[in-house]
Amino acid sequence: MSPLLPCSLTRLLAPSVRIAGGSAKGRKVISRKAFACRSGEDELRPTSAKVKQAIFNILAAEVPGSRFLDLYAGTGAIGLEALSRGAERAVFVDRNVERIRLIRELAERFHFAEQAETVRAEAMAYLKQLSTPFRIIFIDPPYASAEIPQILLLAGVDSVLENRGIVVLEHSRRAAVPHHTALLSLKKQYTYGDTMLSLYRKEPS
Repeated sequence: MSPLLPCSLTRLLAPSVRIAGGSAKGRKVISRKAFACRSGEDELRPTSAKVKQAIFNILAAEVPGSRFLDLYAGTGAIGLEALSRGAERAVFVDRNVERIRLIRELAERFHFAEQAETVRAEAMAYLKQLSTPFRIIFIDPPYASAEIPQILLLAGVDSVLENRGIVVLEHSRRAAVPHHTALLSLKKQYTYGDTMLSLYRKEPS
């Protein structure tokens, strides 16, 4: 991925992102409004079409019927793609109020309103209060984030992730990520330019 651009320029150059498969295939996801940001820490770096396709190739057998968490949701493209491909429910968590509003509007437009839940919150605070686990968690923090080790620790607990549940972490290939946490094991990594996907599995407790 290229270095993050200033908020105003990033918004101007907003790419076109669409649902790639399932019931909402071809529907446009991204909006320039999604690129509104308060600071460099709030910049939006959408998952590329190539990486998004790779994610759902990896998760093809796991998505149908799943509870799916899109953490640091941004445009909501990953969670919406999961719903389009048969996820039973998707929860979108982001701290930016405008992005949460846009995800809610898109879910309604794509007829996913009853299956989608939007939450404006910090990622770690949200995970700490969960009581119903997910089958799949997609984590895409800012590339400069220092939260990855703590987020992975929280993601593995029983109230957050099902046994045999999957965590997909999108991060810079230059970032060091743990091979194991207390409950998660790194199973495979995939590299796409400067982007890496790390696939973790929770082993039965």
